[in-house]
Amino acid sequence: MTDARVKRTQTLATAAKAKSQAKREAGVSHAFLYNHPDLRRRIERLRAQARPVPAPTPLADTESTLVLALTSQITRLKKQHRQEVEALRDALEQAHGENLDLRRELTHRGWAENLQLS
Repeated sequence: MTDARVKRTQTLATAAKAKSQAKREAGVSHAFLYNHPDLRRRIERLRAQARPVPAPTPLADTESTLVLALTSQITRLKKQHRQEVEALRDALEQAHGENLDLRRELTHRGWAENLQLS
């Protein structure tokens, strides 16, 4: 390897944690970094080393159970709401029908002229 290549490789190795930083420090393009398999593997390896390993959360099961319980409750409440709305719409439809029947009855008896119906 030439001295320039060794220097660039060393610079890339130290700056591989952030690709934009690596490109700036090495003076190369993104395509150059990822078109060279050796450089790409090294960047990916160093990046993986720099990433913290997430600790397993013991609350995951509890959170999952809570989410399932709340989802079930929401589903049940939505169903109950739909049933109540349907019952109210049926009652309103029946009331409108009764109201129409009463208006017709009043018109038939001749009382509509004396009442201010709108």
